Amino acid sequence: MTKSHSSSSSQNLETESKEYLFKILVIGDLATGKTSFIRRYVHHLFNSHYRATIGVDFALKVIQWDPNTLIRLQLWDIAGQERFGSMTRVYYKDAVGALICFDASKLQSFDAVKKWKEDLDSKVTMADGSPIPAVLVANKCDLTKHEKFNNPSYLDEFCQMNGFNGWYFTSAKDNINIEETSSLLISEILSKVRSSGNQGLDADCLSLDGTSYIEAKKAPCVCRI
Repeated sequence: MTKSHSSSSSQNLETESKEYLFKILVIGDLATGKTSFIRRYVHHLFNSHYRATIGVDFALKVIQWDPNTLIRLQLWDIAGQERFGSMTRVYYKDAVGALICFDASKLQSFDAVKKWKEDLDSKVTMADGSPIPAVLVANKCDLTKHEKFNNPSYLDEFCQMNGFNGWYFTSAKDNINIEETSSLLISEILSKVRSSGNQGLDADCLSLDGTSYIEAKKAPCVCRI
């Protein structure tokens, strides 16, 4: 009698490992804590001596997302003074997610968020043409928040109206919601990858030199914060 191997084959497909490298943009006005956020997330450090980023900086974070999924994040720290200049199109190329930061204690930095999001959406999309996932980062919540943000529903509505996938109050100084914010963005990116049905994955999985990065076989992503 011949045994069926269909169930074991299916199980093997589900347990094969998969690796991704996602390019993530960290953008927003000058002095909103972008570099401090990345430093806390990647190196678990905070430095109170502020030094403005010039141009663009990079950091790499490796995450074992689940037993079968390894994720390498290439975090692009883009200087706030770059604003919406011509070079941002080059910086944004091939990104699959973004963190847009503002200083929760200063209304002026929040007023620029909508323009950052519009600029982002005009310059980079997912392989299917949809906007890349973006999470709003209300940084420096260890300081006294501007009164406008004392009602969280205000930011809920803002995110819904402007195409953000969610938001968090964060503090790089006090290590508040740094991991949670990043996990939300990764979840949204993986959701896009899963729903693509393996179409356009070359645009979602990048090597450090920008070429296609897929070492993988199919594996389900167990996630959602």
